[in-house]
Amino acid sequence: MIRRFLLITTALTIGGVLAACSDSDNKQGAGAAGMAQQAAPVGVIALKKGNFPVTTILPGRAEAFQTADIRPQVSGIITEIPFREGGEVKKGDVLYQIEDAPYLAAVAQARAAIAKAEASVPSAQSNFDRYQRLVGSGATQIEFETAKTNLLQAQAEVEAAKASLTAAEIDLDHTKIVAPFDGVIDQTAYNVGNVVAANQTTALTTVRQLNPVYILLTESSTNLLRLRNAIASGEMKQAGSATFRLILESGKEYDQKGVLDMSKSVVSETTGTFTIRVRFPNPDRIILPGMYVRATVELGAQDGYALPQLATSRNANGELTAQFVSADGKVETRAFENVSPSNNSWLVTDGIKDGDQLIVSGLQSITAGMPVTPMPMKISDKGIVVPAEQPSSGDAQKPAAK
Repeated sequence: MIRRFLLITTALTIGGVLAACSDSDNKQGAGAAGMAQQAAPVGVIALKKGNFPVTTILPGRAEAFQTADIRPQVSGIITEIPFREGGEVKKGDVLYQIEDAPYLAAVAQARAAIAKAEASVPSAQSNFDRYQRLVGSGATQIEFETAKTNLLQAQAEVEAAKASLTAAEIDLDHTKIVAPFDGVIDQTAYNVGNVVAANQTTALTTVRQLNPVYILLTESSTNLLRLRNAIASGEMKQAGSATFRLILESGKEYDQKGVLDMSKSVVSETTGTFTIRVRFPNPDRIILPGMYVRATVELGAQDGYALPQLATSRNANGELTAQFVSADGKVETRAFENVSPSNNSWLVTDGIKDGDQLIVSGLQSITAGMPVTPMPMKISDKGIVVPAEQPSSGDAQKPAAK
């Protein structure tokens, strides 16, 4: 009985040891498998130093190229409004017709006054000629001077009558209020039958020229000084002529390029900024006055490394950070202080060397120090990460044009 008990106890003990060994082996296998799974695949691009454009993004508002408040220059009753509110008008198009009957009468009256004045000239001229011949043979000098004065007065009355006719004709022309330039017209503030006064305070309507269109941009004086210092020190090569590109409120890039029209030479005392005015073609009237936009302008070019913005972030200190694959195949986080915008990338001048692998995809599933398996990728012109072997029209690294 005792021997049987010992055999059973021994068997249970050996079984427990074997089970423990088996459980330990299973745990070690699971741990090894877990370690292998931690080497997550990530998309990378190999960085190479180059000469890249330095760009900046400036906020701004759209403004009409020309704006004209339409006011009458003569008084009268509006008899016709031929334009369509909100529509396009051409230079010289009639916008308002003011009753012209009184002004036609004024023109006729002025012409009659000319005829009357001209009728007195021959008599005065004849009298002057007669006294001029007699001044040396008995005619007094006073009579001659009187005849001369009468002639000059008659001639002056003719000129005055002609000037009155010109003024009357100008007033008659002003009964037709025309568009001063091509543009878009607002809603009318007056209707047919309303009485208007010459040079009144209230405008009849407003015409705005929208093609081309102005964009008023603001830049800080700090950035201006930093840019000038970089160019002066030779760190940055100045662009020959700045080209501006617009990003609309929808986030879409505008398909027209702008040129610098004017920049103020005075910095605002209240905001510390200065204003830049850029002119853009606007044939389809996509840009309207008051619209908020952002403009990208190429300021120059600088040697460095371009980090796509989609692969970067900011830490708590505001520094630009990016994830790299270290020499031992692990995730390495790097922070950069001195960076400049370069189109859809950040231009970095230190902390990187040729061949460094920047992680551009799979960023959500990795942490610093985690082993990863790098997979070569590239970034298309549309900003999409694609496999390196997939054809695309753009490269991840796009140097500045030389």
